Amino acid sequence: MIDPPLPAPVQGGVRPPVRPGAGRFLVLLVVFVCAACGLVYELELVALASYLIGDSVTQASVVLSVMVFAMGIGSLLAKRLRCHAAVGFALVEAALALIGGCSALVLYAAFAWLGEARHALVAFSLAIGVLIGAEIPLLMTLIQRATRRGGGDGGDEDAAGTVADLFAADYVGALVGGLAFPFLLLPWLGQLTGALLTGAVNAVAGGALVLWLFRRDMSARSRWWLLVANLTVLAVLATATALVDDFESAARRAVYGEPVRVAVRTGVQEVVLTGAEHGPVKLFLDGRLQVSGGPEDRHHRALVDPAMRRGPHARVLVLGGGDGLAAREVLRHPGVRSVTVVELDPGMVRLARSDPALSALNGSVYRDPRLKVVYADAFCWLRGPVPHRAYDVVISDLPDPGVAPSAKLYSQEFYGLAADVLADGGRLAVHAGPVTARSHAYWTVEATIRAAGFATRAYRAPGRPDRGFVLAVAAAGGAPPAPGPGVVGVEDERPRGLPPSTLLRPRYAE
Repeated sequence: MIDPPLPAPVQGGVRPPVRPGAGRFLVLLVVFVCAACGLVYELELVALASYLIGDSVTQASVVLSVMVFAMGIGSLLAKRLRCHAAVGFALVEAALALIGGCSALVLYAAFAWLGEARHALVAFSLAIGVLIGAEIPLLMTLIQRATRRGGGDGGDEDAAGTVADLFAADYVGALVGGLAFPFLLLPWLGQLTGALLTGAVNAVAGGALVLWLFRRDMSARSRWWLLVANLTVLAVLATATALVDDFESAARRAVYGEPVRVAVRTGVQEVVLTGAEHGPVKLFLDGRLQVSGGPEDRHHRALVDPAMRRGPHARVLVLGGGDGLAAREVLRHPGVRSVTVVELDPGMVRLARSDPALSALNGSVYRDPRLKVVYADAFCWLRGPVPHRAYDVVISDLPDPGVAPSAKLYSQEFYGLAADVLADGGRLAVHAGPVTARSHAYWTVEATIRAAGFATRAYRAPGRPDRGFVLAVAAAGGAPPAPGPGVVGVEDERPRGLPPSTLLRPRYAE
């Protein structure tokens, strides 16, 4: 990114109401705050777009590239405002506070009621980028005015030192905003309220700087209109904050199509349960349907039974599956002595234990003394001190491979780690996503498992092309057994020549 050129020395104007050092500090403080707010808007768009649209890598690339491009446009447009830098900066910050603060709310509304958030994402990225890009040129002009010792040529401040201070404050503010978003705003306030609060801070910082430090540079009428504009922005943000819970409830109903009974953000993901407390239940994780009442018995039975039917199965490892449904199917088989569930999200397990509908669906499996839960990332856990050849069966019940954060859980390295914990003749069963006419992700999973040294069989649940699985055994153990009755083999649909997916070359989006 090319830094904007330094503005020409400011001519004319009146002396600021504070000493040059104090004026410089106040401007730099506002630079710090505005930079923090700007990065929060950026991260908010990336996070919400990843949740609503999916594929976090693509959404982050779109947001970042569009915003950086727009910042260049904003820097050029700011040239026209330098003669009225104080008024221009106040208006830019008011607009940025309003657009940035409401961005998450409008993006969610577009997804909920229009079913499409991509266009809104690009529009907000462009608008916010233009406004952020206009800040630095205007702030350069304002910091020159703030440090002027008289009404002359802009003082004797070193231009290079001023630029260094300005960008140092900008970068430090970005650091604080970047850390505050995931560790403070998102877990404490959520995406919608966090964005609205950030907008309010942005409006107060920009408006207060101009209306106090540079009030002598503006007419009384300009000051009045700026005050009205900032108060209006704050009123809109405050009203939206007061109504955000009602809005979120209405938007969720529009998204999920049923009354939402439970909606919690666990720190790992958003978990939503719909349906009656003692009736059919639907479970959504980050907006994606994972469990759908009645058909789930068929889905999880198709995942688990083929691996459990033939060969030893006393020791079973379930990767993912915090809802307890895969473990339920495992424990239905006689001879199971222990089941270890490795789940990243403790909140998901708490809900599976305590919610009446979900607990009834999983058969209260977490009360079974044979079951042990480990809260960890499955990839990292497999790399840890897991006993060699410790399990007869490994069941991988993880999010679909097309979701970017889960790509490492469908990599050749991951399946190599899983092979190391399998006993001789052990079986690996993988939920691998939909099997359709264009199932690139599914067949990439199958090719990746084979590349890790397994022999595989591909199959799906009967009547459910959206539920595809792979049964595998270590190549030294011979060919895997036929999946058995109740499932549909899809071996004849395998395409040729698909390369495996690795950590450095994830291929599920191709």
